Amino acid sequence: MPLLTLTSDIGQQDFLVGAIKGQILQINNNFSIVDITHELIPFNYQHASYICKNALPNFQEGTFHLILFNLFNENTNHLLLAKHNEHYFGCADNGLLNIILEDRPQAVVALSVNNDAPKNTIEYIKVFTKAFNEISKGKSIHDIGDASVSIQVKDPVLPNAGDNWIDGQIVFIDNFENVIVNITKHEFEKHRNGRKFKIVFKRDEIIEKISTTYADVAEGEKLALFNSAGYLEISINKGNAAGLFGLQSFSDMHQKKQQKFVTNRLFYQTVKIYFE
Repeated sequence: MPLLTLTSDIGQQDFLVGAIKGQILQINNNFSIVDITHELIPFNYQHASYICKNALPNFQEGTFHLILFNLFNENTNHLLLAKHNEHYFGCADNGLLNIILEDRPQAVVALSVNNDAPKNTIEYIKVFTKAFNEISKGKSIHDIGDASVSIQVKDPVLPNAGDNWIDGQIVFIDNFENVIVNITKHEFEKHRNGRKFKIVFKRDEIIEKISTTYADVAEGEKLALFNSAGYLEISINKGNAAGLFGLQSFSDMHQKKQQKFVTNRLFYQTVKIYFE
């Protein structure tokens, strides 16, 4: 029974999530559908990539991943089908794929969209699921689409670094309002090189140690640790770090701008680490 993960920015109030699953099962009722989330923040590529690149690799090889994010970013006549590390991905050609994979996909083809059919989510689901179904029955990705496609590429938001510092951006705030920074444990240790450090963020708050668990500090105290995805996290034991310190990710600021979004102007709050 083939696995198919479903990730989207549709939300939970729309009929579309149910309709999408119905269309998938009409084409192949053997697909086992796993919801990742339907709460991706619209237009926020860093939020979407953080969720996908840390969730999807946990599935077994041969899993199909359907990512419905910013699906109608451009008036296009194709969608993308990719194969990478024995996983299959279906998504729009909008630049998200290379941020998720942190690389170019090992194989990618364009799936044609029927220009005579309505360009809506349901019609696109039919295109994706037909391709997944053909692969599940033994077809090669190269037999399904056009391998000559030149895909869109977007640059991820990366930390900046100098000899004695590294500057990270807040890219995600979780359900407990823990603040996730785009600095990995590997990057931290590489720049630290055994030195002492200070993590500095809004209001000149300072943390000088890395905890292994929230219980390492007293209730109500701030801490920093590396989460299960390996990213730096600023938290308060049984508290609300984002709210207490006034920290925001890009998605929060985007909402406060009431949709006044400009693609090439992304504003993130930063967290700085000084090494001594």
